[in-house]
Amino acid sequence: MTTMPPAREQPLWRPALTLFLVLSLVTGLAYPLLVTGLAQTLFPAQANGSLLLRDGQPVGSALIGQAFSNPGHFWGRPSATAPAPYNAANSGGSNLAPTAPALVEAVQARIAALRAADPGNAAPVPVDLVTASASGLDPHISRAAADYQLARVARVRGLPVAAVRALVDQHAEGRWLGLLGEPRVNVLALNLALDHATMRRAN
Repeated sequence: MTTMPPAREQPLWRPALTLFLVLSLVTGLAYPLLVTGLAQTLFPAQANGSLLLRDGQPVGSALIGQAFSNPGHFWGRPSATAPAPYNAANSGGSNLAPTAPALVEAVQARIAALRAADPGNAAPVPVDLVTASASGLDPHISRAAADYQLARVARVRGLPVAAVRALVDQHAEGRWLGLLGEPRVNVLALNLALDHATMRRAN
């Protein structure tokens, strides 16, 4: 009886190395270059961080809120990030329960600050002006929160209320696809437009 010699096994390192190199080129080079090229071509502003400019220099992103305390500016939603507000490297909320004494004290302090900045305003304070968002980076306020601050900003700036309201209207954003979310205003974009309008009026 004649037996066939065993087939010679092919080394496995050669196809493994070939597959590694091909996948490295596709997923590590070709795909990132393709996605980056498409993003820079179709959505350049978003791909570069949705930056907002003043005199050609970036002053922030439309996606990340900033802390404003000057009564001549619109104030944004409070931020509970640490060690500073709107810290994009440490996004998060306060994690306080609605009945937590610390949250109640924080809300009361924020209401007091708003009342002190605008003593003649007896309107109810919109909730988004005294409570932090889950991310702590929310760049928007509700239209009600913007309207609440209209008279104060106009008075401090020496601008007609109608002119400030027109700026709010220009920077108001509607529901996504007309269905999702609530009407809102980007605080940084609005304040930049407000600074520009004030400078133009002064000149």
